[in-house]
Amino acid sequence: MTTFDDREKGFESKYALDQEQEFKVMARRNKLLGLWAAEKMGLSAESAEQYAAAVVRADFEQPGEEDVFRKIAGDFKGAGLTASEGEIRSKMDELSSIARDQVRNEA
Repeated sequence: MTTFDDREKGFESKYALDQEQEFKVMARRNKLLGLWAAEKMGLSAESAEQYAAAVVRADFEQPGEEDVFRKIAGDFKGAGLTASEGEIRSKMDELSSIARDQVRNEA
C-alpha cells in the first residue's frame, strides 16, 4: 500500500468514527430532551423514561431534527402547555452541548 492509500483509510476511519459519535450525541440529546419535556408535562419517573425513548425513536422518522421538534411541540400543546419555538430550540441546543460533553467523557 502507498502512503496515499494509508491516509485515505485513516480519513475513512475517522469519518466513520465521527459519524458514530454524532449519532450517539443526537440520541443522548433526544433522551435528555424527552426527560426535560416529561418533567414539564408532570410525568412520573417511569413514564418519563418511556416518553424519552419515544422522543429518541421520533428522530428516525425523517432526516434532521424537525421530527423531534414537532413531537415535543405537539405533545406540549396536547398537554395544555405553552412553549415557544425559541424555548424548545434553545433547550435542544443546550442539551446538544451537554450530550456532546457526556459522550466525549465516556470515550
